[in-house]
This record gives sequence, C-alpha cells and structure tokens, in this order.
Amino acid sequence: MDHNWDFATIFQNWRVYWVGLQGTLLMFGVTVTFGMFGGLIIGILRYIKHPVAAWPARVFVEVFRNTPVLVQIIWFYYAFPVLTGIETSPFQAAALGISLNTMAFSAEIYRAGIQSIEKGQWEGGKAIGMNFAQTMRRVILPVALKRVLPALTNRGIEVFKMSTLASVVAYVETLLQAKLIADLNYNPIESYTAVALIFFVVLYPVVQGTYALERVLNRSDR
Repeated sequence: MDHNWDFATIFQNWRVYWVGLQGTLLMFGVTVTFGMFGGLIIGILRYIKHPVAAWPARVFVEVFRNTPVLVQIIWFYYAFPVLTGIETSPFQAAALGISLNTMAFSAEIYRAGIQSIEKGQWEGGKAIGMNFAQTMRRVILPVALKRVLPALTNRGIEVFKMSTLASVVAYVETLLQAKLIADLNYNPIESYTAVALIFFVVLYPVVQGTYALERVLNRSDR
C-alpha cells in the first residue's frame, strides 16, 4: 500500500516532542537512580543469606521480577490509592513501578557479581583486619561492579525505553506526545517513527560510550 510520507507536521510540532523528551529524561533519571542504588542494597541482602534480611529481599525480587512492569504502573495508579487512601500522580505511579522493577532486576545482577568474587578476596580482607562491611566496600564491590558493568548498562538502556510505559497513566513523555500529534494530524506512522528516531539518537551514543568504557576496563585488567 502506498503511503505519502509527510513529516511537515512533525517539524512544526517539535516543541511538543521536546516537552515529551524532557518528561522521558526526568522519568529515566529518577527511576535509574533509585533502581540501581536500591538494587545494590537488595543484592547485598540477597548475598548475605541472613534469614531476617534475605527472605524479604527474595520476596521483593520475585514479586517485581515476575510481574509485568506495565501492570505494576497501573496497580500503583489505580489500586494503591484504593488500598491506602494515598493518591498517586501519573509520575509517582510510573516512577514507583519502573523503579521497583529495576531494583529487582539489578539486585540479581549485583548479587551475581558479588558471588563471582573469589573466596580468597574475602579471606584477604579479613586477614588485614577488615570487617564484612569494609571488605565489601573496599575490596569486593569495586571488582564486582566492573564485572557486571555491561549488564548494568544494558539495564539502564532498558529503563530508558521502559519510560514509554508511563504513557498508560497519561504521564507526559515522548510516546504520549506522539499520540497527541498523531490524533490531531492523522499521521500515526510519522508520529511514532519520530519517537523511534528520537530514542535512537539519544541511546546510540550512550551504547557506543559503554562499548568504549568496556574496552578501557578490559585493557586495564591485562
């Protein structure tokens, strides 16, 4: 089927996309920060295997890793206020869903990285008088983080793309703005193609930068 491409309305409404991109960047900044740092804490709790800490951490990971993030966002927007009486804005509901989902996945990445560290590293820290927390902070985590960097960067990229799910609760981000333009101008192909191009332009340099960082870290290990 022939289609007459018309991107004129896209360029005319570039400010609408700019507002959406700002919303996307804000959502990404909040969710990736809370998701990655919260995931580190939960990953450590999963590693130490103390029942008081490990079981709640495991339940958290299993719940948020095995349920769709879209359902989580909708739940926080519609169900959470009914159960608690606390209203959540579109931003809060989306941020909670994406952040907690990211925590669950990144926690397992951190846990796997910590478990990959040789037992001798722990014994060496203990031999020079460091306690568990000091050994974890000064010896284990620097090496573990280097090993899981590719997985963490991939997770960060997924979080950026996941921000489009916030449109389901009418949070103003790139995809929602594209839908607005598509509805007004009857050009869904051009509108959503523009979203894909925006995401590619933003993410491609980031991906290339992570490749470069990985090459530098690999050379430093030799």
